[in-house]
Amino acid sequence: MTKITPQPGILEIAPYVGGASHVDGVSDVVKLSSNENPFGPSEATVEAFRRAGFELHRYPSTDHGALRAAIGAVHGLDPERIVCGVGSDEILHLLCQAYAGPGDEVIHTEHGFAIYRIGALAAGATPVEVKENNRVTDVDAILKACTRRTKLVFIANPNNPTGTMIGAEDVRRLADGIPETALLVLDGAYAEYVEGFDGGAALAEGRDNVVMTRTFSKIYGLGGLRVGWGYAPAHVIDVLNRIRGPFNLSTPALAAAEAAVKDQAWVEKCRADNTRLRAWLAEVLAGHGVPSDPSETNFILARFTDAGEAAACNEYLKSQGLIVRPVGSYNLPEYLRITVGDEASCRRVAHAIGQFKGGAA
Repeated sequence: MTKITPQPGILEIAPYVGGASHVDGVSDVVKLSSNENPFGPSEATVEAFRRAGFELHRYPSTDHGALRAAIGAVHGLDPERIVCGVGSDEILHLLCQAYAGPGDEVIHTEHGFAIYRIGALAAGATPVEVKENNRVTDVDAILKACTRRTKLVFIANPNNPTGTMIGAEDVRRLADGIPETALLVLDGAYAEYVEGFDGGAALAEGRDNVVMTRTFSKIYGLGGLRVGWGYAPAHVIDVLNRIRGPFNLSTPALAAAEAAVKDQAWVEKCRADNTRLRAWLAEVLAGHGVPSDPSETNFILARFTDAGEAAACNEYLKSQGLIVRPVGSYNLPEYLRITVGDEASCRRVAHAIGQFKGGAA
């Protein structure tokens, strides 16, 4: 038996499993399991990616200056306080690597994104799971869970996989109440789906204990390129830039993301289409006896009678070429997370769930 062992905590991590993308023996599959933008990136973004292909022999920028400047201009933020990563996931991992270790605690909510726990364990820290209040982040419960060992508090707002969010005053109260040696990390992967929402940027602007992360994988349609960014106090940016890889983002990824963030007309169109189709899908499924909490994202969390019915519906949907996301691993076994696709996909999944419920009845 080998005596070579990894760092403590790593073997406690269950490898992350992404949303499925195919069903054996079934053609014409619609993937609604990974919260991807069904409309993809804008034409300007695709063209920027194509042009970048002529520079593949060159190393990319190490400081991501052009992309940071574009993000700063669009969002009214200081580019010097922006850091870019391989998806926002990398930034979340870097925060754990930099600020948490053995003997430290990292707080996340019971239905929070799996990467929070994974990042904590990979750094040797102890993840602390806090109960939510009917699938909504509970600020009081988080503050009660804080100790002198707390170094990071992660919340997604809006949250994945619940789709719910808390208001600005609750987030501010959380930032005020955590230990002075801890960072509050606001994961804004779905922030663009909320009209007029800054994802927590203003709070991060004026405090030294708040970090906001964002991604190009959702509304910008760049999941395949893996680009994310964070906005943080200068002291945090300095630390993260010391440990991130110098060439962590490729030239095509940087070019595409810069074009994407500049094309806010495309973002507005995608947000409007998602809002309309999400409301329609939630209403129709509720009419079939499958309710959901109000969602502020590009998915709904469909609630079934029990775990058995959710599993049976998932199997039926797969037989119809429809892939959604079971979320038992997020302590939600009686739910299925369904991405809001284009209109044809929404109609198809609504019809199939109606057929399933009618047959079950």
